[in-house]
Amino acid sequence: MNDSPGSAAGLAPDVLASFETHRRELCAYAYRMLGSSFEAEDAVQETFTRAWKSYASFEGRASLRSWLYKITTNVCLDMLDGPQRRARPMDLSGPSRPDSPLPAPQPDYVWIEPIPNGLAFGADPAEHASAKDTLRLAFVAACQHLPATQRAILIMREVLRFSASETAEALTMSPASVNSALQRARATMSKVQPTTTDTYDETDEDQRRLVDNFVKAFEAYDMDTLTSLLKADVALSMPPIELWISGPENVAAFMLSTGSACRDSRLVRLEGANGLPAFGHYKPGDEPGVWVPWSITVLELDGDTIAGLNFFLDTEKLFPLFGLAPELHEPVS
Repeated sequence: MNDSPGSAAGLAPDVLASFETHRRELCAYAYRMLGSSFEAEDAVQETFTRAWKSYASFEGRASLRSWLYKITTNVCLDMLDGPQRRARPMDLSGPSRPDSPLPAPQPDYVWIEPIPNGLAFGADPAEHASAKDTLRLAFVAACQHLPATQRAILIMREVLRFSASETAEALTMSPASVNSALQRARATMSKVQPTTTDTYDETDEDQRRLVDNFVKAFEAYDMDTLTSLLKADVALSMPPIELWISGPENVAAFMLSTGSACRDSRLVRLEGANGLPAFGHYKPGDEPGVWVPWSITVLELDGDTIAGLNFFLDTEKLFPLFGLAPELHEPVS
């Protein structure tokens, strides 16, 4: 996203550069708060705009990082001023039969969106490892059950490791109120967050092999091999469609019926989304030798099995976000 002309006029280049060093972590924070990668980018840009305008009044009483987090928190709370919370299909209804007709798509603001790893993670592998668990789709979706202020407190205290006094300063509250709200947030999260969370370690050879085997099986449309890779309670979802399928046999039945348009698809490996394996998914187009966007596909893993197949179908928005081409073509021999 480009900065508006003149919005940073009068600030020294080193000040602007110091803002930029915090962009990714602020984007990750805003994403956890909002559940949308696009809204998170907008929130960080608005944060920088407010910071540019008020920098003269920033006297270093707090660290620049704490000050930017305070502004970002206020921006996110402004954006969350309403009852709407983003969700995943499995948060809204029970599983569907594999032969169920596809319902009409819901508006994009209903759904948790994926976020590219490059928007949320810095270059430091240690930082990446510590942050990625709290960018998982399941964790972000669970956070959406919290009132906005509790959400901010939980993320600042438990994810960012801010002290109670730092969190209180950011939210203009007392430390005692922060601690009380944190206890309520923890109680809610214990009810809505899955007891087992997906785990993915890109340095794990077995998990890399699992992902590679998934790609081979999916592109070959080999349902026997594909189902052998899936966890017993695997969930397949396709936002913005409010339908999800549970269980390997039902996933295979769906893929061979309603989902059969995915046969002969191509998967383009991405850097990752939400700290998870992700692909640009292209399905065959009307013209031979051409594949067209179908989804951003994000896998959730649980040890040596695939626990979630997430097909995010809003390719018009998501493919540019992930830097993907609008078409794939058969190589000319």
